[in-house]
Amino acid sequence: MPTPEARNKRSRALVEQLKRSDIYRDYAKAFRETTGLPFNLRAIEAFDLPHAGDPKENPFCALMARTNQSCAACLQLQRKVEEQAQMEPKTLRCFAGLCDSAVPVRVGDNLVAFLQTGQVLLHQPNKREFRKLTRDLLKLGVETDLKRLEEAYFQTRVLDRKQYEAMLRLLTVFAQHLAALSNQLMVTAAPVESPLVARAKLYISQHQDEEVSLRQVAAAVNTSAFYFCKMFKQATGLTFTDYLARTRIEKVKNLLLNPHKRISEAAYETGFQSLSQFNRVFRRVTGQSPTVWRAHLAQTG
Repeated sequence: MPTPEARNKRSRALVEQLKRSDIYRDYAKAFRETTGLPFNLRAIEAFDLPHAGDPKENPFCALMARTNQSCAACLQLQRKVEEQAQMEPKTLRCFAGLCDSAVPVRVGDNLVAFLQTGQVLLHQPNKREFRKLTRDLLKLGVETDLKRLEEAYFQTRVLDRKQYEAMLRLLTVFAQHLAALSNQLMVTAAPVESPLVARAKLYISQHQDEEVSLRQVAAAVNTSAFYFCKMFKQATGLTFTDYLARTRIEKVKNLLLNPHKRISEAAYETGFQSLSQFNRVFRRVTGQSPTVWRAHLAQTG
């Protein structure tokens, strides 16, 4: 079981890789242009404001972030929405009545990141609400240009609830695409790969359809099982067993692109020794059963 520090470090590294992908860049650009809302992919346990500097950042929120008291309130809201969005999308309102949302990106059973948007009102703003807001801000000791703040508040993007919920459903679909991409990155990416790890990955790729063991791979790269286990985990962030499982699942997914390939055939061809083991690993890695995954593939193909 990885420590929270290791899990968070891995999440940050994965988020940076995902943000460099074409699919993320294209989607982020399209989302901002279509909705007029900010958009971000955040690592778990991130402690900054998610939309600071975003080209679609709400001007009102940008002003609020400049004061210590309101900035702290925004950070608390972000913490709360992420705590409640571990398994499914969650939307919360801030002290000014604006909504922020987080959509979890999960790879199998593991939460790896959040897609976030918001800074939006689900009703038309009015003078009465703004007067109450200014009173609350003054009580907090917030010092700001109220005229400028009012102008920014009434520029806030307004969506009706159905529009916003439909938008979150689209984000949920995109989160699933990112989850699939995350698994591919986990088994293919390594920042500065040592010759030992590179040889081990090559050996695993060439023998993944066999009953390959940790000791067998360690011997193939001329090192002890203990040292190999330590170095491989350090380099990939995965145990040998988890890496082998994810490599096999990626191969299975490629095989299942052929509609005539039976699921059981794909399982045995990639080295799984039983269907129960295969089904358990497939669900753990993808979050779905092989049958459901293939059915979804047919619907989107």
